[in-house]
Amino acid sequence: MTATALPAPPSGAEVSDRAATAGKPSRPENRAGWLFATPFLVLYLAFLIGPVVIGLLISLFNTTTVRAGVGSWVGLSNYADVLTNADFWASMWHSALFTLLTTPFLVLLPLLFAVLVSRLARGQTFYRLAFFAPYVVPSAAVCLIFAFMYTPQTGLITNAFGWFGLTAPDFFGSTSGAWFAVVLLTVWWTFGFNFILYTAAIQEISEEVYEAALLDGAGPWQQIRMITVPLLRPTIGLVLILQVLSSLKVFDQIYILLAGGPNYSTRPVIQYIFDTGFSTYRGGYAAAATMVYFVVLVVVSVGWFLIRRRNNAANA
Repeated sequence: MTATALPAPPSGAEVSDRAATAGKPSRPENRAGWLFATPFLVLYLAFLIGPVVIGLLISLFNTTTVRAGVGSWVGLSNYADVLTNADFWASMWHSALFTLLTTPFLVLLPLLFAVLVSRLARGQTFYRLAFFAPYVVPSAAVCLIFAFMYTPQTGLITNAFGWFGLTAPDFFGSTSGAWFAVVLLTVWWTFGFNFILYTAAIQEISEEVYEAALLDGAGPWQQIRMITVPLLRPTIGLVLILQVLSSLKVFDQIYILLAGGPNYSTRPVIQYIFDTGFSTYRGGYAAAATMVYFVVLVVVSVGWFLIRRRNNAANA
């Protein structure tokens, strides 16, 4: 009888090569992935990257929106004008102030109501629909509704102050009243989006965790404080950064309801860019202001990302 030679076991290099190539997609799969992604990439380049590049180029010229062409080359002088313009920094402060006024309400109140609704035995669907419904209403309709309610002497909100023996602020003639009006409108209008994010996160928490806590004698408020809120911290962080970026980009409700008034005391930076670009026809200057504000938003986003990554590394 002749002995059959067994194949030699693979060497360490061969094993590592097989392991490295096992998770890699084949060339046809890679090509198919790029084909499926092509429509998105085309739209992304055309409507996101393209406008940014065009805006950056226009900001270097003395472009006007009433004359064809990009105008004459001015270099960085538009940026110098933006950075030394008091009106620009005032509008930046108005956007920041709006963010400071609305973010606490739109982060904490939806969390509170989402937790309370999740504890209801019945009617959860109704409350979820009721809280989310205003978010799908167009901004123009919302501003028109609140303009009627802010009307002196006949408005619902104006009369509500009188029911409690208080004097209603001048919602359209004073700066403090205007901020109160736009903050109240924004909280009512956009409350539902964050509420839904919290609701979805709460549904991901296993019921077994609550059952175990109940067996250990934990009451409802103890469960909320020791289980629900800690497990919602990643969602709270997500809602916070999304709300900050959304508030910094405010435009619709202030422009439609107040037109930045009274006396531009509530005009946000995006309305300032709109006014300089389409009212005074300074397209190059408006593009430079847009680039500066774009950098501010990127810095805020990157800063928040680095903070979150450091906290995650510390907790790991």
